[in-house]
Amino acid sequence: MAFSFFAIAIFLFLTLDSDYALPVSAASEGVQITYGSVIKLMHERTKFRLHSHDVPYGSGSGQQSVTGFPNVDDSNSYWVSCFGGEGESDTGDYWRLEIEGSGKTWRQDQRIRLHHVDTNGYLHSHDKKYQRIAGGQQEVCGVREKRADNVWLAGEGVYLPVMESK
Repeated sequence: MAFSFFAIAIFLFLTLDSDYALPVSAASEGVQITYGSVIKLMHERTKFRLHSHDVPYGSGSGQQSVTGFPNVDDSNSYWVSCFGGEGESDTGDYWRLEIEGSGKTWRQDQRIRLHHVDTNGYLHSHDKKYQRIAGGQQEVCGVREKRADNVWLAGEGVYLPVMESK
């Protein structure tokens, strides 16, 4: 799923004038995250990227598995949304963005937390590596408390510009 979003983003990037799409590295600061941008979310402490697989969980939601991934150049770490679309979504797909610090606009250099609306859990990761998954991937889960290990940053991506009202 993440790969298809990445392919759409690359198509948009290649077909739009450079004034309209901005490829950004993890080192960029202050770039506003806008609707339609395709980004990698980086776990602040471990620097692993939020990563999805086209492999469903065997229990629970039955949706695609999500881990933390150490390699920056993997296309399965790009995001626009979590799951679903027209007719496929439910309230389990809703996350509240909590920006740390001042301001109501999410910028790339700001620390954020993602709070799951239905379960009241924060998107969380830590140093624990999976034994049975290749590539040194780490666990991503939800925890109910705000902790240092549920802080994320916007990393690499294609950031669409803020549209000026005319």
